[in-house]
Amino acid sequence: MDKHHISLIGVPLDYGQSRRGVDMGPSAIRYAGALKRLESIGHTVTDEGDIQVSAVEKTEQDTNLKNLDEVVTANTELAGKVADVIKQGKFPLVLGGDHSIAIGTLSGLSTTYKNLGVIWYDAHADMNTAETSPSGNIHGMPLAVAMGLGHERLVNILQGGQKVKPENVVIIGARSVDPGERQLIKEKKIKVFTMHEIDRDGMTAVMNEAIEYLRNRNVDGVHLSLDLDGLDPLYTPGVGTPVAGGISYRESHLAMEMLEDSGMITSAEFVEVNPILDEKNKTADVAVGLMGSLFGEKLI
Repeated sequence: MDKHHISLIGVPLDYGQSRRGVDMGPSAIRYAGALKRLESIGHTVTDEGDIQVSAVEKTEQDTNLKNLDEVVTANTELAGKVADVIKQGKFPLVLGGDHSIAIGTLSGLSTTYKNLGVIWYDAHADMNTAETSPSGNIHGMPLAVAMGLGHERLVNILQGGQKVKPENVVIIGARSVDPGERQLIKEKKIKVFTMHEIDRDGMTAVMNEAIEYLRNRNVDGVHLSLDLDGLDPLYTPGVGTPVAGGISYRESHLAMEMLEDSGMITSAEFVEVNPILDEKNKTADVAVGLMGSLFGEKLI
């Protein structure tokens, strides 16, 4: 296992969706012992604190892009922070917050990585735009934004245009995909492993194929964007958009262990932990456990 200098970056943002409480996610993950867990494995960890998010009542400047100003402001600051951490040779580990924060994370990473691979571990594709979104919630749009699709203020954070090539994206665990997203997945030929493939072939086969796929793309880094609703709500009840029939606790640890063994992960984020909806911080505990497996924690 490679030893990392990890920078924890909290993003208490809940403006990308409609259910309050996910802004407390970074605190819940810290309370669950993220820093001590990573240090116990042998990594050096610096807690960079939280990105400043203004505490204002949610506004709806555009019914198809809810809270656009707040989401742009927070993600612009996050992008700059991630870019700085990368320049210092540290591993950025971002704690959410809703999944709209991936816009900032990927924008920051794109300053260094020019052929970045992305593993999107999620029940949802998050590839809507203002035109296709049923809700107008920006947390359902970050992957489309990263590929250069969407409102110019989101697409052009930190630097203009596409941050991630569609052919460098792998979605794992999808089971709730909107019609517009389905069409875009087909148009862009996105690599997607739905629950059908996981059930049929097993997580080992899925992860082996995902890892090999990205290696064949000659990526210069791989970002893991893990939404806790990728797991079945039995294991992660504290999420805003739970979808039954998801990835199991043990399958998720196996996936993280295989990613650690691959040595390809260069940044990560864990998002959508909502303590208000949780049961005794269970979802944050799962997030920290998965971090342990991703960063080399072994049973023996």
